[in-house]
Amino acid sequence: MQILKRLGFLMVVYFISCEKEFIPATVANGDKIVVEGYIEAGERALPPYVLLTHSIPFFQTLDADRLQNLFIHDAEVFVSDGEKKVQLTELCLEDLTPAQRRLAGGLLGIELDSLGFNFCVYIDLSLSLAGKEGKSYSLTVKTTDQSVSATTTIPKHVPLDSMRFILPPGKPNDTLLQLRAFISDPKGIANFYRYQTQINQQPLLAPINSVVDDRLFDGRSFEFPLNRAYPRRAAFDPATFGLYHRGDTITIKWINLDKAHYDFWNTLEFNAVNQGPFSSYTRISSNINGGLGIWGGLSASYYKRAVPLK
Repeated sequence: MQILKRLGFLMVVYFISCEKEFIPATVANGDKIVVEGYIEAGERALPPYVLLTHSIPFFQTLDADRLQNLFIHDAEVFVSDGEKKVQLTELCLEDLTPAQRRLAGGLLGIELDSLGFNFCVYIDLSLSLAGKEGKSYSLTVKTTDQSVSATTTIPKHVPLDSMRFILPPGKPNDTLLQLRAFISDPKGIANFYRYQTQINQQPLLAPINSVVDDRLFDGRSFEFPLNRAYPRRAAFDPATFGLYHRGDTITIKWINLDKAHYDFWNTLEFNAVNQGPFSSYTRISSNINGGLGIWGGLSASYYKRAVPLK
């Protein structure tokens, strides 16, 4: 899911109603600004960064040349915490050395050298605006003919209590283990969680269903599985799905989101796994005023573990 993970909502998505047939309207390329931006607090927090692209018609096919033309250049992008306001700088793949590309790709979870086009991002190179839990951050984007805005809040982080590996259910397996985690959810506070997994030096990936809220377990301490994530085009094997190979080194990125950020990933992932003529669809949620996409605050912690050999 390398490109989908970061560019999964480049299209303006129109869906089929369960009441009657609906044919998506054709929208001109560039009709809407599509935003994917984040501001982080916690371990290994990246500086604020934003991807800007044009929307495209529903039926248009995508290739490297079309993706290249979707990026919006020379925009004015500002992030503010109400006291300090910083302008983000546009930085493109062709501006980086090979070593810088590898570093940036690892941070963003994208294999940049394999994209085949000049990936661009707006980022706070001054490192002057760090994300903090409990604070709200506004985003404004201005191009020659459009402007969009959004606000997000970085929630208080709820870390994992502990993790453990156990034998998977079913037939005995000498090479695979399941990962279980423990958490104590604060009572009376709406919490929204997400996680990503990294295997050895591979990029961080989100599993198919990476988000959950605490409506069913508010205030409880409990154990739950943390399934291994796979690239979206990886072959599905029910015998090994979600399991970790003995001897690997894994990293879990455990994330808290605000509700708007949770709603975005929840609706996006719902549509990713519910496709076809007989499936149910929902419109992808967005908090971008005047555009599409997400401006998301998050707080995160990282957990690195070696999968036991025996």
